[in-house]
Amino acid sequence: MAFDELKQDLDALVPGHTADGASRRTALHLMLGAGYAAAAAPVMAQTAIQTPAQGLVAGMVQIEVGGFQMPAYRAAPAGRGNLPVVLVVQEIFGVHEYITDVCRRLAREGYLAIAPALYARQGDPAQYTEVARLLSELVAKVPDAQVLGDLDATVRWAGAHGGDLARVGITGFCWGGRITWLYAAHGPVKAGVAWYGRLAGEANALTPRHPLDVAAALKAPVLGLYGEKDSGIPLDTVDKMKEALRKGSAAAQASEFVVYPDAPHAFHADYRPSFRKEAAEDGWKRALAWLRQHGVA
Repeated sequence: MAFDELKQDLDALVPGHTADGASRRTALHLMLGAGYAAAAAPVMAQTAIQTPAQGLVAGMVQIEVGGFQMPAYRAAPAGRGNLPVVLVVQEIFGVHEYITDVCRRLAREGYLAIAPALYARQGDPAQYTEVARLLSELVAKVPDAQVLGDLDATVRWAGAHGGDLARVGITGFCWGGRITWLYAAHGPVKAGVAWYGRLAGEANALTPRHPLDVAAALKAPVLGLYGEKDSGIPLDTVDKMKEALRKGSAAAQASEFVVYPDAPHAFHADYRPSFRKEAAEDGWKRALAWLRQHGVA
């Protein structure tokens, strides 16, 4: 995805390009499970949901991918096996506290939820205080093929650590919403939930296809949760996606969209000014119901 397209995606999410008091982290593994990426500031900690880890197995793990040790955050109910699995795909800011909290929320619903650090080879998003530099120097250099392969490895890891590979789903936010659509056309999942993921864009060597390009070939149905006031995702691309889905596979035809009136980009991100409580809570209920409906739960 081109840098200017990624930047547009963040217009509604990040009103400025510098951190306001957010501290830098010195290593990716120290960032996982604690704090927010510096470039994600301003952070509204007073509104952020904080899900406790009591009764859960939660924390950092390492997933081997072709000799590379990829960090990931996982959360699951303690003492239980054969669990349904949900892959949780990060925003552009990486696997910070909001994403790890989403994993814990899913674990409390009975899932093994795991969020791999999909930028780990390219760098540490927690080291960036400016969104523009984060996008151009790190995010724009992450190949889709690498991401899809890392998610494949995450599924295999889950299967070896208490997950039921017959019941795998995926959800993602912003950058991760786009990846959710791509993985639903690629990987072994039963359902996906894409939160405001970009649907169209320019093709290049690292991002050769976008959700519109793979819509007809979906292997798993996707619920798309989008905001009417998202300045980075025009509603006409949602309409084009709906039309492409109608002409596609059975999974494509089973996919659905919900567009929330007056909701901006990142309306589920409870740590940011873009958070919209009513839309976020309704979307979460719909996401859980979607996973149940399609056999992930």
